[in-house]
Amino acid sequence: MSRMMIISAAVAVLGLGAYFVTSPGPSVTPADPLGAANAQVSEEDIDTSTISEMSLGNPDAPVTVIEYASFTCPHCATFHAGPYKQLKADYIDTGKINFVYREVYFDRFGLWASMIARCAGTPQSFFGMTDLIYAGQSTWARAGEPTAIVAELRKIGALAGLDADRMEACLQDGDRARTLVAWYQENAEEHGIDSTPSFVINGKKYSNMAYDEMAALIDAAAE
Repeated sequence: MSRMMIISAAVAVLGLGAYFVTSPGPSVTPADPLGAANAQVSEEDIDTSTISEMSLGNPDAPVTVIEYASFTCPHCATFHAGPYKQLKADYIDTGKINFVYREVYFDRFGLWASMIARCAGTPQSFFGMTDLIYAGQSTWARAGEPTAIVAELRKIGALAGLDADRMEACLQDGDRARTLVAWYQENAEEHGIDSTPSFVINGKKYSNMAYDEMAALIDAAAE
């Protein structure tokens, strides 16, 4: 399947073409990631190299752990509320692993949350925002209408110190959103990601697991 076909499939699943900017103000939903009228684009038009990897820990560590997660996934929120904190203390903060977080977009709301998180800029700020988004998931993800969900995400951004104008610019950047969708699809195709959270430890994919099992896999990979 070509990358353009994959991206088109993602648009259908996410329902991204239904939302356009119609007026200024907090009730506006983010821009259509693939442009007005779902315009056709060629593969050359999407440069996914502009998307920064969000990572923590030691980039030169012998073990790299990639987490694939959706901001709207309850199991992902549970992981970040518990096992992730253990992983960070035991392996990330000690420099034993390189930890990479990659967003999965199973719905447009997860994409919007990602756009808010990435608006923070640095990896440290991104992960701080990620903590807030997961902690408030039961509130913002269930707010109801898309405009209400975006309003709740804006509250999280404001709580993290994002300027309102900057946040709005991030949310309305359709080209950026389109590139994020293409980037996600490339990653998902590379590692066969079809559920969240999923983990890739030194190139091998694993489904969600207990922390003790993950720690054992990491220790084995480091040997």
